Amino acid sequence: MSTIEDIACELRDDGADVQLLYAFNSVGKTRLSVAYKNATKDKDGIHAGIYYNAYSEDLFVWNNDIENREANIRLSILPSSLSRLHADLTELNIHAKLKPYRPSFDFRFVMHKDAEKGIESISFFPTGTQPGDVPPMKLSRGEERIFVWCFFLAMMEVEGWADKQTRHIFVDDPVSSLDDHNIFVTASTLYDLIETYFGERKIIIATHHIGMFSILYDWLKKGEKSSKYARGTRVRILSGKQGAVSLEAEKNAVFLYHLRILQVLEQARRDNDVRAHHFALLRQLLENVSSFLGVGRISYALERIGFDDAEDVARIVNALSHKNVYYFESDRLVPDNLELFESIYEKLNAHYAFVAHTG
Repeated sequence: MSTIEDIACELRDDGADVQLLYAFNSVGKTRLSVAYKNATKDKDGIHAGIYYNAYSEDLFVWNNDIENREANIRLSILPSSLSRLHADLTELNIHAKLKPYRPSFDFRFVMHKDAEKGIESISFFPTGTQPGDVPPMKLSRGEERIFVWCFFLAMMEVEGWADKQTRHIFVDDPVSSLDDHNIFVTASTLYDLIETYFGERKIIIATHHIGMFSILYDWLKKGEKSSKYARGTRVRILSGKQGAVSLEAEKNAVFLYHLRILQVLEQARRDNDVRAHHFALLRQLLENVSSFLGVGRISYALERIGFDDAEDVARIVNALSHKNVYYFESDRLVPDNLELFESIYEKLNAHYAFVAHTG
C-alpha cells in the first residue's frame, strides 16, 4: 500500500524531465505537492524548487471593506517568504502574463511602507478607468485565479526566487473556477513553461481537469515538437482506493477520457457555444480513434468516417488546434470552421455511435 509520501519519493527519484499527472478528485494532489516539497528539501531545509498549489492561492485574500460599505475593496496579500521580492515586481510584468486571457480589468499595487514586507494589497478597476474614477471592483473567482496564476508566472522572472531554487517546478492545478477557454489558455502557459525550462529542471504538473490533461498530453506526446518532449515526458494517473493511493502508468489505466471529451463537445454544441479550444479537443478525439485503430495520424480516422479529402481536412484541424490560436485569434469560430467542426463531429458519431451519457 503506497502513501502520498511514497509517491512523492517515486516522483523525486524518477529521471523524466516532465511528469504529467491526471488525478481523480480528492485523491491528494495538494498533499502530494507538499510531500514532494518535503522530500526534496536540501539538508539545510531550503526548498530545492518552486511550487504552485492551493497554498499559493491562499496567500491572496479579499478585504471587502465592509465597515466602509466596500468603498476600498481590495485583494490583500499575506506575508510570505516572497514578500521581500515584491519590490522588483511591476504591474507591467503581470500585464504581460495576463495578456493572453484578455482581461477586462486593470489594477494597482499598494505597497507596504517597509519594502521588505512587499505588496500590501491590490485594487482592481474596469479596463479604461483610472483609480479614483470609479470605486474599486471585486473580481470573479475565475478572474482572481487567473490573476494569481499570472502573479506567480511574473514572480518566476524576479531575481532571487526561481533562479535560486532551480531543481524543479511543481504546478498543482491552477485552473479551478476557470471556464473552458481560460483553462486552455492556462494549458498554453504551462506548455510555454515547459518550453522554457525543459531539460534544465524537472517539471511536474498535476491536474484533475480532463481537458487540460488531454491537451497537454497531445502537445507533449504527439504535437509538432513531440520529437523533443515525448521521450522525456512521463504520463501517470494518480488514483485512490480504500484509503490507499497509487501512481499508475498511463498504459495500465482504464481511462476512457475520450468519452469525457465527447461530453464536453456535445455540451458546447447544445449551448451553441463551440469555440476555438473545442477544435483542439476534437483533434484529440480523432487522435484517440486513430490510435485505437492502430494508426497515429488523424487523417486515418477522417478517412474512416467518410472524408474523401482527409489529408486536407487534417491539415485544417491541426492548424485550428495549434496552441497559438488561443493567443492571437478570437475564440469564436468563423462560420466555415464551425461548419467543419459540425461535419466532423456528426460523421464521428454516425460512424462509431458513441454513447457519452450527456445529461
